[in-house]
Amino acid sequence: MAADSAAWVVESDGVRLFVRLTPKSSRDALEGVEALSDGRRVFKARVRAVPEDGKANEALCRVIAKALDAPARSVHLTGGATSRVKTLAVEGDPHELAAKLTALEAPKT
Repeated sequence: MAADSAAWVVESDGVRLFVRLTPKSSRDALEGVEALSDGRRVFKARVRAVPEDGKANEALCRVIAKALDAPARSVHLTGGATSRVKTLAVEGDPHELAAKLTALEAPKT
């Protein structure tokens, strides 16, 4: 991916997003976008759950669902189950989800 690539991609049935997860945090939160050392852009997320038995991944899916005001069942981990960088698929109206992700991606002023 190029350095200017988005932290998410529109697909026919929703969006796919890329997230760098920090487990065992003091809170559950989605904290904007950052660039990794290889230039990829990812959303930064924190969860209180521990990275055991998929608990942190499940918590991440809930955080993303809440941030996008989407049903929890519409968010699925599709890659990076044991990695800090995850790929998630969110099912729903791609245009509506893209608008919400654009707002989440924008820097806070």
